[in-house]
Amino acid sequence: MTHDLQQTSQGGSSPETPLADHIVTFGRVLRRAGLDIGSSQMMDALRAVDCVGVQRRDDLRQALYSVFVCEQGQAELFDQAFQLFWQAPSDLPDLLSTMLPSVDAGPPDTPRQRVLEALQEQQEPPETPTRPRDEEEGEEVEIVASFSRTETLKDKDFADFTSAEVDAAKAFMQRMQWPIEPQRVRRHTARAKGRVLDLRRTLRRAMRHHGELLDLKKLGPKRKHRPVVVLCDISGSMEAYSRMLLHFMHAITDGMQQVESFVFGTRLTRITRQLERRDVDEALESVSDQVTDWAGGTRIGEALRTFNYEWLRRTLRSGGVVLVISDGCDRGDIDLLEREVARLSRSCHRLIWLNPLLSYDDYRPLTRGMQAALPYIDDFLPVHNLASLEQLADALSRIGRRSRPTWQVMYDWRLDPS
Repeated sequence: MTHDLQQTSQGGSSPETPLADHIVTFGRVLRRAGLDIGSSQMMDALRAVDCVGVQRRDDLRQALYSVFVCEQGQAELFDQAFQLFWQAPSDLPDLLSTMLPSVDAGPPDTPRQRVLEALQEQQEPPETPTRPRDEEEGEEVEIVASFSRTETLKDKDFADFTSAEVDAAKAFMQRMQWPIEPQRVRRHTARAKGRVLDLRRTLRRAMRHHGELLDLKKLGPKRKHRPVVVLCDISGSMEAYSRMLLHFMHAITDGMQQVESFVFGTRLTRITRQLERRDVDEALESVSDQVTDWAGGTRIGEALRTFNYEWLRRTLRSGGVVLVISDGCDRGDIDLLEREVARLSRSCHRLIWLNPLLSYDDYRPLTRGMQAALPYIDDFLPVHNLASLEQLADALSRIGRRSRPTWQVMYDWRLDPS
């Protein structure tokens, strides 16, 4: 059965990782405790964990619960097994030796007693390093290290990533969800709980029943996907972040609809078709062949003017969202930059500026380019680590609600130049 799992499971819960071994072992414990679990359920569990990831303990629990629990009466047994097993799978023998003498298991046929007996039968748990225990917490054991590794990676700056961490971050970005709030339009569509009477459909339905109005059809507001445009700075000042930002652009191209991607340094280059490739490495290699101004100077104003005059009407509507990724360092005409940012802001629903320098607590927009663009920005957010991408995803999920620009909430630079 383990051999079959190795051929079918992929991603973060691959059988080659300690986490996959723990999932298989946990399934065997549940089977010994009385649940009907076969090889197909084991494979489904690996796929479920691969889909939801292991960033949060609750996500892992829900994924395994949805696969292993088929009846309401099995829920209590599953909860007992999950609580005992996932405290520290590699320390299972020591854990049982300390718990069993002191824990009152209750009557012989209770779920807890069945779980403890099943755990005792598990003689060879897989070995994996866990976080050190705190002596002051007594018998309470820390969760397996699979959770803490991702949490630590989230707060690390992209510029400090190793090659292994880049690969882990790529996988994390591909699993992220980008639930951008759809655009509400004036037209209506058929809805079961709409507020407007659909007279035409109601009368057609009534004709089938000799004119009796038995079923009132309703209309509700129609919604459609918002177009998203990403303009990313690849100049010399952004070189430390450029590669990870391209991975981010590939992830949202794969996770959203109607995404247009551009990069700019001294000129604007459209890379939408290159990023539509499924393989991220092939996509980035194609982008590197297409773009000729890597790590050079920056002319943000000229790049925005090219977009406004050549691409704006083809890629953007009034309900669209524009993401500009740049540190604001500009060598071009500042007046031109201000005019083009103002025009871009008027042409979209929301203009979001992502600046990696916002990771510093003492950051102030002292560059002329950033000062010129700031009054026309709706959201001013950091983009230096995985946690900042989660913050962006949260902002996109609430994109339809107008609010005070975030840069005014964070700082009042206009009123306090110091």
